[in-house]
Amino acid sequence: PEGEGTAAAGIVRGMKNQIILGDNLDVLRGMESESVNLIYIDPPFNTGKEQARTRIKTVQAEDGDRVGFAGRRYSTLALVKKAYSDAFTSSAAYLVFLEPRLREAHRVLAADGTLCFHIDWREAHYCKILLDNVFGRESFLNEIIWAYDYGARQKKKWPTKHDTIFIYVKDPENYVFNYEAMERIPYMAPGLVGPEKAARGKTLTDVWWHTIVPTNGKEKTGYPTQKPLGILTRLINIHSREGDGVLDFFAGSGAIGDA
Repeated sequence: PEGEGTAAAGIVRGMKNQIILGDNLDVLRGMESESVNLIYIDPPFNTGKEQARTRIKTVQAEDGDRVGFAGRRYSTLALVKKAYSDAFTSSAAYLVFLEPRLREAHRVLAADGTLCFHIDWREAHYCKILLDNVFGRESFLNEIIWAYDYGARQKKKWPTKHDTIFIYVKDPENYVFNYEAMERIPYMAPGLVGPEKAARGKTLTDVWWHTIVPTNGKEKTGYPTQKPLGILTRLINIHSREGDGVLDFFAGSGAIGDA
């Protein structure tokens, strides 16, 4: 629309609990510098295919295509399809798409702010170099590996069952890391650490085992590549404070808002 940049600035200024529809680059350019404490993004992964999920409904029908309890037949109705094209012409084109958005993300982060960048094995190494260029290598905090065990097993290579979350801070000398908010997990060999430590549990490392969002789980929003609340809540609890501003400018599933 006419005057789009001004409108975006007006919407974003003083924002709280908002969902904004629009090109995220336009909206980011309308945001005030150092106005957000934590950014989590789960951008397209450049998988080379359409990511889609169709919601269905079954209704009883004599000539239905499904058979249910007591032999009753049901028809399947497609309610809505949510999809997006996750294909760029090359890794270079993908990085050209990401770079201006990441530079704006760096600008809008608060002085003690943190960026969590979620990606998979296809583009992770290229994105790491781009993030080093935008934030500086000294601002790289962690590479989190989220490992899961779900889906098909390839027979000609090791099955790819992990995503990567790169964590960068605006200032490597001043950032939020709430160690005491970290969950504790059981020791694999509790007899080696003594009863007191075993009862308390150990803190997490940079490899996180966590299931994907269950197909029929309560947290499912209907988006094809939604990330689990357990992962997102952990990032928010550790890397932000109560009352901080959290931004997700690839908010397809709305899961960060949920978290």
